[in-house]
Amino acid sequence: MNFLSGEYECKLDPKGRLVLPAKIKANLPEASGNQVVLTRGFEPCLVLYPKQEWKTIYDRVAALNEFNEEYRQFQRNFFRGNTELELDNTGRFVLPRTMQRYADIEKEVIIVGLGNRVEIWNPEKYEDFLIKDQQQFSNLAQKFLGDQPAPQQPVI
Repeated sequence: MNFLSGEYECKLDPKGRLVLPAKIKANLPEASGNQVVLTRGFEPCLVLYPKQEWKTIYDRVAALNEFNEEYRQFQRNFFRGNTELELDNTGRFVLPRTMQRYADIEKEVIIVGLGNRVEIWNPEKYEDFLIKDQQQFSNLAQKFLGDQPAPQQPVI
């Protein structure tokens, strides 16, 4: 399993191109090749999915009942502006202007690996969405993971 992780400070070049950090590019699933899908995030950021991972999400959203108004609204907004991209050999791609405007990205970006996807943020907005209170973070960890048993370590 490929695991996209880490936090990286990057810059757009004058033509609006962004280079994925080498560690992110190296962990893209081979099955996706250099194919990725860029979409708007639920927060004011962009989300980059390996093509293989996007297919799983696409299938879930596309399977919603089109005769339900709320589902149609969700599909319309979720699929809006999604862009299939191909990375060049250095992991570089053009960040479309409409996407730059959505995420308020000008030159500086923060790239954050989140397991199956990568978020691309305006650095100031990213800071606004991080949890500042360690106790709040600890409470969330307890809420979401506190009842799960720790993974068993193999006995050697």
